[in-house]
Amino acid sequence: MNDTAIPRFDMRKRPIKCRWFLKPIAWLITLPGLLIHRPQITKQGMKGVKPPYLLLGNHNAFFDMNVSAAATFPYFGNYVVAIDGFIGREGLLRNIGCICKRKFTNDRTLIRHIMYVIQHKGIVAIYPEARYSLCGTTAPLPQSLGKLCKTLNVPVVTLICHGHHINHPFWNTRHERGVKRTPAEMKLLFTPQQLQESTVDEINDALVKAFQYDDFRWQLDNKIKVDCADRAKGLEKVLYQCPHCHTEFAMQSEGSRLFCTACGKGWQMTEFGQLVAESGETEFEHIPDWYEWQRSNVRREVEEGSYSTGLLPVRVESLPNAKGFQNLGEGTLLHDANGFTVKVGAEGEDQLTMTKSVPTLYSCHIEYEYLFTHGDCVDLNTLEDTWYIYPHDCRFSVTKMALATEELYLKHMRETGKPCRPGLA
Repeated sequence: MNDTAIPRFDMRKRPIKCRWFLKPIAWLITLPGLLIHRPQITKQGMKGVKPPYLLLGNHNAFFDMNVSAAATFPYFGNYVVAIDGFIGREGLLRNIGCICKRKFTNDRTLIRHIMYVIQHKGIVAIYPEARYSLCGTTAPLPQSLGKLCKTLNVPVVTLICHGHHINHPFWNTRHERGVKRTPAEMKLLFTPQQLQESTVDEINDALVKAFQYDDFRWQLDNKIKVDCADRAKGLEKVLYQCPHCHTEFAMQSEGSRLFCTACGKGWQMTEFGQLVAESGETEFEHIPDWYEWQRSNVRREVEEGSYSTGLLPVRVESLPNAKGFQNLGEGTLLHDANGFTVKVGAEGEDQLTMTKSVPTLYSCHIEYEYLFTHGDCVDLNTLEDTWYIYPHDCRFSVTKMALATEELYLKHMRETGKPCRPGLA
């Protein structure tokens, strides 16, 4: 097998500021969503702050970008966008200033592009969690983020949105839930002088603190009612392990109900986002608590050295450029204490292989029912290619793979004596 002849996305092409004639179109595209949801944006310390600056936002839904466009108006930022966002519209995205990125790679070209935008008095907009939040809470931030802030030496602004996960959860993106008046805080976190007076560790600590959010807690505290009949549908993608019998990969959902096919226990998801057991003890009312319980179980496996997916059959698609996916064929995936190993092709043939060792991935990107028809997948990246890897005909959870990736990395950091603070990986 040989995919080296396929043209690759040109990552070296310099970003430009949004073309003047596209700005009104871009703003008009965001307008309907803003009129429907009417987000409430409060600003702190932003008086007199003009480009260039670095904008860091949390990421729960596509609507985050609408709010960002409203928050930075009348300026338009250069957004760092994953390569799959460029499919079929590379020309448009380049012309509105987007910068392409392959997720969870150490990309020096990206840093040069960011510095170029800053030097030309632009706004660089980054979602440093690098994926939609799985359950409306903070995902790990890269340790390099503090160093980037210090190197750029321009104002660092955070934009934290609340409620977008409740309106359009990552585990069921087929329709929105009508949540309106969602708040967002735009805050000047560091001035250039404050950056110079702070260490990288102090900057990272401040970023972790700024990025603390919990959409389900926000929903409950503000009595935000979601009364759609299928509000729990897809929740088993995140909550894959039964807290009653501890069986993995046996959870299912229907309507407002989440249930285990192994022991039969069920839970109702209330209109305010809480879980209530249909009988017996309610192990976890708060969905993020269930999610973190699963993490603790994965952590135990990692510490004991027993974590492994086993050899899973997978279908693999490649995204070398913005023209679309290339089918690489059938193969196998193994995720264990050594990291990811994916092989495509029959044993003994000219196989394609991608390996991602534990130290190279502080987290990974996953998708649920990607493009609604492709299934759940984990995508792994090099600087020249992205593989979308779909396990099939086996018991698995890409959520568990994501949790294990983070826990394996943290274990590696501890064993090598490298510092890693909560919220950072």
